[in-house]
Amino acid sequence: MILWSNLRPFTVPLLAAVACAADSANLGATLEERFQTLDRNHDGKLTREEAGGAAWFDRLDWRGTGVVTLEEIQALVRRFRPAAEDAAITRPLDPPAPAGALVTSVAEAAATSEGGSASPREAPKILKPAERGVGRLMPDFDFIDIHGQKGRLSDFRDARAVVIALTGTSCPLAKKYGPTLARLEKDFTAQGVVFLFVAPTATDTPAELRALAGELGLKGRIVHATAPQIVARLGAQTTTEAFVVDAARTVVFRGAVDDQYGLGYTLAAPRETYLREALTAVIAGQRPRIAATTAPGCALDAAVSPTPASPALGTETGTVTYHNRISRIIQNNCLECHHAGGVGPFSLALYEDVRAHAGMIRKQVTRGAMPPWFAGPTEPADSSHWRNDRTLAPADKADFLGWLAGEKVLGDPAEAPLPLSFDSGWLIGPPDTVLQFARPVDIKADGVMPYQTIRIATTFGEDRWVQAYEIRPTAREVVHHVIVRVHPAGERDAGKNREGANERDGFFAAYVPGNNHVRFPPGFAKKLPAGATISFQMHYTPNGKATTDQTRFGLIFSPTPPAHIIQVAGLANPRLRIPAGEGNHLESTSITLPSEITVLSFAPHMHVRGKAARYEAIFANGNRQRLLDVPAYDFNWQIQYQLNEPITLPRGTQLVYTAWYDNSAGNPANPDPSKTVRWGPQTFEEMMLGYVEYYVPGRGVSDTKLRQTAGLR
Repeated sequence: MILWSNLRPFTVPLLAAVACAADSANLGATLEERFQTLDRNHDGKLTREEAGGAAWFDRLDWRGTGVVTLEEIQALVRRFRPAAEDAAITRPLDPPAPAGALVTSVAEAAATSEGGSASPREAPKILKPAERGVGRLMPDFDFIDIHGQKGRLSDFRDARAVVIALTGTSCPLAKKYGPTLARLEKDFTAQGVVFLFVAPTATDTPAELRALAGELGLKGRIVHATAPQIVARLGAQTTTEAFVVDAARTVVFRGAVDDQYGLGYTLAAPRETYLREALTAVIAGQRPRIAATTAPGCALDAAVSPTPASPALGTETGTVTYHNRISRIIQNNCLECHHAGGVGPFSLALYEDVRAHAGMIRKQVTRGAMPPWFAGPTEPADSSHWRNDRTLAPADKADFLGWLAGEKVLGDPAEAPLPLSFDSGWLIGPPDTVLQFARPVDIKADGVMPYQTIRIATTFGEDRWVQAYEIRPTAREVVHHVIVRVHPAGERDAGKNREGANERDGFFAAYVPGNNHVRFPPGFAKKLPAGATISFQMHYTPNGKATTDQTRFGLIFSPTPPAHIIQVAGLANPRLRIPAGEGNHLESTSITLPSEITVLSFAPHMHVRGKAARYEAIFANGNRQRLLDVPAYDFNWQIQYQLNEPITLPRGTQLVYTAWYDNSAGNPANPDPSKTVRWGPQTFEEMMLGYVEYYVPGRGVSDTKLRQTAGLR
């Protein structure tokens, strides 16, 4: 697979150099000069060794031949031409407002200016699960298999999970995925998973499908969907789509089998194994890391393929009830905080709980305060830019509010989802090591507590690579947020604030309600230096009852050094000065990138006067790109905005972080509007911090820290 956004390491520096070029000959000459410089043996073919092992080589070599020719590169770069000519991503620096669609790369901007797709190749794309029907009740349906035997989806109620996999004998991609599906069926049948294969193409005959089953050794029943009812019930879009439903017929995954095959490309092996990971998670009683993707394949007729927002997935009768619809919306969006012992002020685990709090739920959902999410809206087609987007899907919000405003029908208990468990151990799995506070921290019953800093000295004799972590307070109901930092051996004043120095160094781990663990993808990890000290900045919020907390920090290590080190830098302005009474005070800081970086997430941080925040990139050619807009910042929710698709920013890019503050009497959270506010770690003081999580492509374990050295404005 090749994505245009992956080509920037090779092409963007060239585009910047030819931004004012007037003819294609100049572009061609620049490419030819670069190519000839790298092609040391002058054979007209560039190898990975000649490219110096650069990460961009594998992205350009999408055929996997081991070589790239000048003609191939020229053909690819021609698509980038409009980016240099049209400045398609220029955006002004203006006051905070809801952001438009997020343009993730120069290449995508060029494609937009051309009015078409960025690439003739199509790979699976991660989508927002709720907008694809994940979490809904899969409607029951009847079927007749290719042997003439009748069946019903609910016949599989004793299975731990059911895979409904579309397939066929005429679609090339469906045929390619046949052996993969056969291997998955063989691996998971013994674990209680049932496979049901659906062939949606009318011209695939039962005889051909029986032959396919024999050739592949498929054991599951095969349905020839000559009538459109089953495909319509699924809302299926392509001939390669797969659905996973649990024992309660709740959809837990929908999308591609993996990313080995797509439109216009083939990989030697998949990079992502979506369906296998989803089944592994369901069997373990967990939710898949990736729950929804597109599934490149032969497109099905839209007339029999309703959109994901349609009633295709949701209810049996069309009547919204607590059991068939509302309970699933609450599970997917509310229960992570609103369960017994959770950080939410009350539980919503039972129908009686929801009915008792219906008025408050309706108010908070209507005004957009719940579920908590503060990034500016994007276009509907771009709603999956954020991997952890908490916003309710439009259909979910409409059904939820409609039910709350109506008779609050309970419905049939047989349609209820499986219950969720929140105290079943470590979400990341058994940690390799657990660090815990040496003694409990006393939390008073009321009032405000200053930040507490607790330090733990590690005893590891060598560097460790952290692949997953989990922060588990023992008194979750009073923990507002946790910021974990790592201080290498010998660092002076570990854990103390030195005019924003620690904040510029970023953080190692973080905890906010509903987001307490992270598992990095294969090949990615964070470095824990030998002999380091770990500091925990604890923000406790008394809730009327005195208690104690002894937070634990679980870590899973990678047995080998990763290909990429994940790091966090903080864009900070410790010289901020917010005038007394000022209701819309702007502060800004920036850094010019000394090397290319790939950004994974953003996390703006301010205190109670924080009003809005924005991240932008200014490229070498002067174009501006808005990366994240938070038009209504809320101190109560320290959210890390995780990108679905990482953004690569070239060397020389100016990364700008802007924040707005309300120090007026109109801000009800303002401790004292008569005071000029300056930098300080406590809530009644202020901070101006824009965390950026990133890695440097091609650096591996020799990576160095990105530091803010200039650019304060």
